[in-house]
Amino acid sequence: MSTEKPLQADLLIHAKWILPVVPAGTVLEDHAVAIRDRKIVAITASKDTQSSISATASIHLNQHALIPGLVNVHGHSAMSLLRGIADDIPLKQWLEQAVWPIENKFVSAEFVRQGANLAIAEMISSGTTCFADMYFFPDEVARAALDANIRVQLASPVLDFPTVWAQDAEEYIYKATELHDNYRNSELVHTAFGPHAPYTVSDQPLMKISTLAEELDVPIHMHVHETAQEVEEAVQTDGRRPLQRLAELGLLSPRLICVHATQLLDTEIELLAAHGASVAHCPESNLKLASGLCQVAKLLDAGVNVALGTDGCASNNDLDMFSEMRCAALLAKIVAADASALPASQALELATINAARALGLDAVIGSLETGKYADITAVNLDRLNTMPLYNPVSQLVYAAQASQVSHVWCGGRLIFEEGELKTMDRGSIRKSVMAWQQKIEQAR
Repeated sequence: MSTEKPLQADLLIHAKWILPVVPAGTVLEDHAVAIRDRKIVAITASKDTQSSISATASIHLNQHALIPGLVNVHGHSAMSLLRGIADDIPLKQWLEQAVWPIENKFVSAEFVRQGANLAIAEMISSGTTCFADMYFFPDEVARAALDANIRVQLASPVLDFPTVWAQDAEEYIYKATELHDNYRNSELVHTAFGPHAPYTVSDQPLMKISTLAEELDVPIHMHVHETAQEVEEAVQTDGRRPLQRLAELGLLSPRLICVHATQLLDTEIELLAAHGASVAHCPESNLKLASGLCQVAKLLDAGVNVALGTDGCASNNDLDMFSEMRCAALLAKIVAADASALPASQALELATINAARALGLDAVIGSLETGKYADITAVNLDRLNTMPLYNPVSQLVYAAQASQVSHVWCGGRLIFEEGELKTMDRGSIRKSVMAWQQKIEQAR
């Protein structure tokens, strides 16, 4: 007879399937996750928990799959207030004639805070527990994330020209380091440098960012090779492709997250692999703006870490990581002319552990493993569109809808349950969004 004391837990979540993501491809049936002090302390067969785990509370999700909380590796949360404002036009026109003029007129701390609230509510409701954000007033996004109890990595923007947030590259960089100092000990708020793109940031600020990123041990988040026009103009003005310039400036490293990367030569894929840089793949935004096609299968085969993001709502137009996974998997197949490219299990990795790795957070989130934060999403697979069920991973990627998310925990705290936001006020969010809609419509 065993005299071992049962493991103490705050919460025990029983589920029909657990998809931990690590080890790759694992599917655990009729298992449970034990949580204590915000972290996972055990994953074990449900039948064994009565004798081995003493939990304060438990929940049984008998038709559900538990997956790691989804990680959205790239977005601009405040731009949720511009959802649908400029659809069906090319990127250059979209930016210069639609988005930038509206931003110049309306972006403020209040705009960012309320836009972030809308984005965060949408992300939580669709199973996302961590997101990377590149936008002005990142301190407002930090406060919104803390109030909602969701993780964020703030890629503080850096540009050569003045905006409502800063006057020059020096001030942008100063504000980024100040933000890092303010949140260096936060479990939920992380920081990064967000130089906008090679064509908007000159050499000296980029070299300074490279040095500071090493000193502060934070990522560099940057739009790179987003369109063919970007690359062509760089060659015409500088004689080099943007990635070559970044390499010569010393920015290529495991810290660098190259957002979009739709225009890559084979030699550039090899360069990214050699330096351990990541690619943030945003398939729906790339398709909608006709920016180009990311060669995901080639990148993965070369050993490049590829992660999944939605981009902002002005160019997607949603923050639904389930539709993004499905789009990424299907698109990868046609780009590679190979139906086996980016299978379902790997698509899920792009939205979880690969995304966490790109953000430098894979030691604490991105998979369901003991010792990691209990960032968990439960998906109800007992719906007509996910029946019959032969493979829960395939159903999640190819058939499931974000509306099937039933529960979301971040750091063991329940933040969404059966359609109810537990840490946000849906009514007040709706009221503020309608007020912004009216203001923007009147000014157009």
